[in-house]
Amino acid sequence: MKFIRYGNAGEERTGVQIDGVNYDTSFYGKDYDEKFFEIGGPAQLAAYVKEHQSELQAIPEGARLGSPIARPSKIVCVGLNYADHAKETNAPLPSEPIIFMKSTTSLVGPNDDIMIPKNSVKTDWEVELAVVIGKKASYVEEADAAGYIAGYVLHNDVSEREFQLERNGTWDKGKGCDTFAPMGPYLVTPDEVGDVDNLRLWLTVNGEKMQEGTTANFIFKVPYIVSYVSQFMTLLPGDVISTGTPAGVGLGFKPPIYLKAGDVVELGIDGLGTSKQNVVAYAKA
Repeated sequence: MKFIRYGNAGEERTGVQIDGVNYDTSFYGKDYDEKFFEIGGPAQLAAYVKEHQSELQAIPEGARLGSPIARPSKIVCVGLNYADHAKETNAPLPSEPIIFMKSTTSLVGPNDDIMIPKNSVKTDWEVELAVVIGKKASYVEEADAAGYIAGYVLHNDVSEREFQLERNGTWDKGKGCDTFAPMGPYLVTPDEVGDVDNLRLWLTVNGEKMQEGTTANFIFKVPYIVSYVSQFMTLLPGDVISTGTPAGVGLGFKPPIYLKAGDVVELGIDGLGTSKQNVVAYAKA
């Protein structure tokens, strides 16, 4: 099943997409948050929808989509998880997953604007497959990891390279700016995704193809990543793990190419839909 959230930012209601049509599920009374996943909400709601599909109300076309999950307790990201991306950034292949955190305040809807941060000159793009955790996970065995996954979502891991790489400390400085985590359009349950190790990813800027890759080229595959991260922190229901990006980021070009106000970024993953973000200049809230 495909789960969506829609409406004005901060006032999103819940829904599902069936055969390309979005339907309201706010009658269920629960947002797609930690509690929803903890109580097995996806399976419960899917069963109800299947039985009562004829009674569902369609959402008006053109309604804004929010992130398909409400603000999670954390967004964990994996760096350099594709060999071609490591090569283009002149980084050695990691012997273990590189993990960093992305601020939950960076989370926005799939088609919301990307706002270039104040004093930024190196804002970049990264199409990524993100995993949504379905139940509390701590010291999970790799063989059991699939049982902890609620679904998958398309994620643009927007990054400010100067903040990330030139300002000392960890990568987090360049990853958690406002609007730096567009997610969606929907959360897709594993049964509808198919082979997660063979999904095509792509991203364009102003219509020009910048990234095209496949999850078949993961250095560390999804079950290993879930298991690995759970050795260092407890993952809660609704938490997100973003699994890295293939080659073609702005940093990798010679000379580098970075986003500017007026640019349009579009991206997609097989089975997980597409998203589109307009790039705007910094504006004080």
